[in-house]
Amino acid sequence: MHQYQYVERLVDLMDPSKNVLLNMSYEAAAMRVSSGDPRRISEIDGQFGIVQKQGNIVRMARSIGRPMRYFLAKRAEGPCLIVAERMEELLNVLIDEGLEDQFHPSYTRMVPAHYVVEIALVGCPDPNPINTRFFTPKRNALSPDLDAIGHHYIGKVAEVIDKWLNTIDDSEPLGVLFSGGIDSGAILLLLQHLLLKRGQPANRLKAFTLNVDETSQDTNQAKRFVDEVGMSMFLEVINVNQEDIDFKTTIKLIEDYKPLDVQSATMAYALLNKIRKLYPDWLHIIDGDGGDENLKDYPIEDNPELTIASVLNNLMLYQEGWGVDSIKHSLTYSGGQSRGHVRTYAPAAILGFRGFSPFTVPSVIDIAEGIPFVELTEWDHEKLYDLKGQVVSKGVQAVTGVRMPVFTKRRFQHGVSSKEIFQESFPISDHTYREVFSEVF
Repeated sequence: MHQYQYVERLVDLMDPSKNVLLNMSYEAAAMRVSSGDPRRISEIDGQFGIVQKQGNIVRMARSIGRPMRYFLAKRAEGPCLIVAERMEELLNVLIDEGLEDQFHPSYTRMVPAHYVVEIALVGCPDPNPINTRFFTPKRNALSPDLDAIGHHYIGKVAEVIDKWLNTIDDSEPLGVLFSGGIDSGAILLLLQHLLLKRGQPANRLKAFTLNVDETSQDTNQAKRFVDEVGMSMFLEVINVNQEDIDFKTTIKLIEDYKPLDVQSATMAYALLNKIRKLYPDWLHIIDGDGGDENLKDYPIEDNPELTIASVLNNLMLYQEGWGVDSIKHSLTYSGGQSRGHVRTYAPAAILGFRGFSPFTVPSVIDIAEGIPFVELTEWDHEKLYDLKGQVVSKGVQAVTGVRMPVFTKRRFQHGVSSKEIFQESFPISDHTYREVFSEVF
């Protein structure tokens, strides 16, 4: 009696050109993912999502900076694994194959950042994926000297941005999504410093700040920042109307319903959409997303699930959530910024920008996780919230020689409009976001 031979198939929609690889070619990175060896995969630095197939084994790996989803479709002749950035892309393949009845958003899976996911396509039933961590920063590896920490951390960010510049034509303009906050401010100063160091004109730069109906607190903050550091010529305030703030469109765009991520992405889309209209050919955008996660700078009191102990005791909690082995981990969405970075990536990608988030690159996170947070804060919330400004400002001054202004933290979505406009633009109930998401599919 002969055993039935299934014919497995991979549909790979991950465009290699969207990777930002900082230390090797795509071919070299793909070979590492193909090997499945976590040590070799950990050598890849940059912003990437890569899938490889050997026989009936498929391996996928990504950093925070690029989302990667998959869906396993059943066909009579054997399984078909579809891999793409978006749920929408997965669904379109199923429609083309006449398999759309198999689709539901909850059946899609997100590759968790910093893991190689291995799937064996063997037929019916296919086994669960195997998740193997390839990036494990060493915690508390640095001394408690804030000057040394700042220099080390921001020095690595500068190195990453410098390598990113190597991938871009010298004639291309560079846009910074800029609020005047700590992270976007550091990015702007580092970029100017690196361009001048290369002997290139800094007028390639623009710092784009969103202003909704001329009520933005960020606009005043951004102006104060650039005035203090002598960079006012780079600031461009992007004015939009309240009518341009549409959270329902954003939910379809990011394919998620978490209120904070929807709110942030809605404002980001309004900003980028206006930039696209003003500059049809603009390509490269850089942002400070990930800086809060790295320095653990979120108000713990806002989340009833968190304590300062859980934040400081868990490896990369803000970057990865509770982890792939925990009950709270979402197979559909991953966790932490591994899930939430779509708020930044999707609006830029949909509008044809090539976005880059240097704070999300593994080599930068590696330094951040080495900071001895407990020793520096002694479990004190306020000391933790103050730490980020100290580390980043000291680091920026050490690298660039510029004393960076530090303002009180404010979420992006709260800083670009008045409180009244924000409240009118977004629902209060989490359930409303979920209802809109259900309507999308």
